[in-house]
Amino acid sequence: MNPRRRALTLVVCPAIVLAVVGCQSTPARPDVASGRDGVFIHITRGPEDPHALLMALKMASLMATDRDVLVYVDLKGVEAVTKDAPDVVFPPFESSRTQIAGLLAKGVPIYVCPGCLKALNRKPGDLMPGLRIAEKEAFFSFTKGRILTLDY
Repeated sequence: MNPRRRALTLVVCPAIVLAVVGCQSTPARPDVASGRDGVFIHITRGPEDPHALLMALKMASLMATDRDVLVYVDLKGVEAVTKDAPDVVFPPFESSRTQIAGLLAKGVPIYVCPGCLKALNRKPGDLMPGLRIAEKEAFFSFTKGRILTLDY
């Protein structure tokens, strides 16, 4: 084989193989095929940042119409979910208590960091009714699909 033809073969053949392999579809992961995707809403802000807090709750509500949603509250966010927390308002959003009640009515679980609660000298009984102490396994079992995270 002449050197020029050999060089061309060494370049073209691998390119064809790569093109064929690259065009094949990736099979769906079996663990995701039957479940809808989930949205993990992470709330770190509380009454000191009403826009972030209420936007997070609003996004949870919007996503819950056709996705599995889990809300996780930690850091300053814990100050917004205790029984004696203020009802945070920031137009044009609904108030914090209204949105939390709406999420719970839709069956959206709202979990609170136990360490952050303890850091505020609070106990699980100090949380608004319907809220739960966070459990690691809940983070992985609330949906069967992929998980998208939104941090506020």
